Amino acid sequence: MAAKRTERQPVALGLDETPMSGWLRGLRLSGFSLMMMGILILAVVVLAPGLRTYGEQQQEISRLTADVSAQQTTVDQLKTERERWNDRTFVTTQARARLSYVLPGDVSFLVINDLPLPAAAAAAPAATTAIQNTDIDWVSSMFASVMTAGLAPQATQ
Repeated sequence: MAAKRTERQPVALGLDETPMSGWLRGLRLSGFSLMMMGILILAVVVLAPGLRTYGEQQQEISRLTADVSAQQTTVDQLKTERERWNDRTFVTTQARARLSYVLPGDVSFLVINDLPLPAAAAAAPAATTAIQNTDIDWVSSMFASVMTAGLAPQATQ
């Protein structure tokens, strides 16, 4: 018996072909390209954790550098303050201002404010120590407030 020969006819593709589908159809996968893709994927898997760690360490270094510079500023301020306290004139001025010290032979005057209090301060009511009773049940008031807040429509942002 003779095999019946079939005739091949071209098939027309649809008009909705995209450039991506044409590119994918034209892609030929060889052993070399598969090996290169495998090496590329392996390189990403091996290098990604190291790059993440490197980024985290760089952030930590920048944070610590900022902390060191802030602490150096504080140290500089404290050194300046220490140098000021080494000056005898500054120490004398501070003793007079803070502790009301005077040198021998100086006359010290202590001024007391003997002016009457302003009318607004004199008319201020004194604080009461009596316990106040309220007619509102605080438990039901708090429950109503929570329910109102929970059932209110959420604001869109």
